[in-house]
Amino acid sequence: MFNPKRLTLARKRRGLTQRDLASQLSVDPRSVTAYESGEFCPDEEKLVQLGRRLRFPTQFFFGEDIEELSPDSASFRALSRRTAGQRDAALSAGAFALLINRWIDERFSLPPADVPDLGRNGNPESVAIELRREWSLGELTIKNMVHLLESKGVRVFSLALDAADIDAFSMWRDNTPFVFLNTNKSAEHSRFDAAHELGHLVMHRHGAPQGQKAEREANAFASAFLMPPASVRTNSIRHPTVELLIKLKKRWIVSVAALAYRLRTLNLVTEWQYRILAIEIAKRGYRKSEPEEATRENSQVLAKVFKALREEGLSKGDIAEDLRISREEIEELVFGLTIVGLKGSGNKSGSAFGKQADLRAV
Repeated sequence: MFNPKRLTLARKRRGLTQRDLASQLSVDPRSVTAYESGEFCPDEEKLVQLGRRLRFPTQFFFGEDIEELSPDSASFRALSRRTAGQRDAALSAGAFALLINRWIDERFSLPPADVPDLGRNGNPESVAIELRREWSLGELTIKNMVHLLESKGVRVFSLALDAADIDAFSMWRDNTPFVFLNTNKSAEHSRFDAAHELGHLVMHRHGAPQGQKAEREANAFASAFLMPPASVRTNSIRHPTVELLIKLKKRWIVSVAALAYRLRTLNLVTEWQYRILAIEIAKRGYRKSEPEEATRENSQVLAKVFKALREEGLSKGDIAEDLRISREEIEELVFGLTIVGLKGSGNKSGSAFGKQADLRAV
């Protein structure tokens, strides 16, 4: 039977209001309200139009309920700029990520979650040091944040939205941590976002990670986690310049702006020196584009999963058909995280689509 909840989810995924969708369908807004409330079902012609406008196969609207995410279940950055529509689009992307992740979990043995709850310690700097100690990182530079998160059981997906004001978000679901990254940003900014969301996961697990206080704590954690104090202090910086920061930032793979701010928080530069650096960084446009950008990080887990599926002859179309979604959904949720495509013959092998699939370690 037609599932009105799936229509609501698909509409939110595209960032549309009921009025927006009604306008695209050339119907009265009350008709869309009736579709989504279950008062009556769209006829065959309107169903085809819904699928076309929302970019979902018509089969998607016929299925069981899909687990949706509530606004207070996830952390969001750029709280002051995002709209309710952008938030709903991001949360619906999370719902589809859960759907795809469940599909993968049934077929592959992924790393278990190893993200401790450190919320009892209210000092973000101390939490970052404690987590580095628990993960045996010492003062080492973290070469790849995505790989580190995945090795600790965090499921990482991309946030391919037109909403540039949503940088990233994270959440816990069934004792599994998830992080969504805006992969359209520079590698350095994306790394900081990943560390920021890690801060939410370890510090705000038992409380809604919302508000400016939580954001400041996650920022402080990310700064300390990526740039340990002892490691930064060993690099004597008496006369900091933007050129010097561009050179030094490569040691920790952070942005010029993030490094300048870290020097200030560690009292390695004066407030006056920091202000001069910040003005120069902004004047050069380094707030939006990063000089000498690092190599973009990708996903090891998704790459291995897709490679294994491809070797079995599975295509994106096969997976999308099994989940009753479009290939576009899969592509957007892994955009920028993997370059491994699914170009198999499309033959559905029993091990991948059967209910008793053999688990494979990743």
